Amino acid sequence: MSPPARTYVFAGGGTGGHIYPALGVARVLLEREPHARAIFLVSQRPLDASILARELPGSGGGGAGGGGAMSFQAIPAQPFGVRPPALYRFVTRWGEAVRAARGPLREARSAGPVVLAAFGGFVAAPCVQAARVERVPAVLVNLDAVPGKANRWIARHVRRVVTAARLAPGHERPAWEQVPPIVRAQAIAREPAGACRGAFGLDPDRPTLLVTGGSQGAGSINRFLGALSELPEFPLRAWQVIHQTGAGGVEAVRVAYERGGVRAWVGEFLPDMARAWGAADLAICRAGAGNVGEAWANRVPCVFMPYPYHRDKHQAFNASPLVAAGGALLAEDAIEPQANVRRHADTLRGLLGDTARAGAMRRALGTLGPADGADRVAGVLAGAMS
Repeated sequence: MSPPARTYVFAGGGTGGHIYPALGVARVLLEREPHARAIFLVSQRPLDASILARELPGSGGGGAGGGGAMSFQAIPAQPFGVRPPALYRFVTRWGEAVRAARGPLREARSAGPVVLAAFGGFVAAPCVQAARVERVPAVLVNLDAVPGKANRWIARHVRRVVTAARLAPGHERPAWEQVPPIVRAQAIAREPAGACRGAFGLDPDRPTLLVTGGSQGAGSINRFLGALSELPEFPLRAWQVIHQTGAGGVEAVRVAYERGGVRAWVGEFLPDMARAWGAADLAICRAGAGNVGEAWANRVPCVFMPYPYHRDKHQAFNASPLVAAGGALLAEDAIEPQANVRRHADTLRGLLGDTARAGAMRRALGTLGPADGADRVAGVLAGAMS
């Protein structure tokens, strides 16, 4: 007689930063347990379905991959906000979101052992409440150096908390277990740099800059690189660029590179992050947990430009281990492109013109150890099964 089906439910969405780490852990679990299932509870934002449709081919809302069944379901969760419209949406949709999450949890529990992995944010909170009602064990996986309101609430209602980010001063939680960054295998380069560059139609032998604002792009970084590319005598012309713009940003960035004589691959979304990181000698990017972990895993020196509108500045803290090791720099995003040029052009000029420095930064990243948080979290979840 075969053992009962084991189900891992992953809650988190709204950005790729919540979904991709969950996918990384799920694939580790399904490789270890070929008969297990993974269910992703995500938001109703189109981005979530778009990411999961790519990652779970042929799913149409459910599918197979990684050696076991994988499916996803959107729930009507809303972010918390203090302004009346946002607060109203949060309050009026909370109960509906909890009920929507209870269904998959109840169905999974009827088939065998189940655990909920909450990857933080506004989707995870109602899913944890649903797990409490359905008596399903839950684990919080914290991804940012400064835990947000949702994660602080979730932490009080789960069996165990692991954090893949080193918590910022003043936010330490002694009971939270520290693990390395969670990086999915599909974002770790497996090929030589030349082959990775060739996959983007670029010169295999030319140094390459990767620019990414994460799954949603970063308009201020797009404009900054456009302004840099048109500076006379700026060394970007000796390089080539892989640039993820986010939705709607491609045309302006492509035109700026063409005017500046910079060879570039430009797209709204990077379909192959492993090759993008493998191609890169240097990256300019936001400092979300995903970018930080992937830079760590691929040993790519970075200039991190944290998202400028977060009050708690948690992205700067996310990047601090790489900065402290000497493998990355922080550059405050001034938002306006010419202001960023004035502040940061000389720093970038120095990095682009000094291959020895970039090499030293890459070696410094090697001292951080493996980014094997996905393996560690998979072990925690398997051990938390009811």
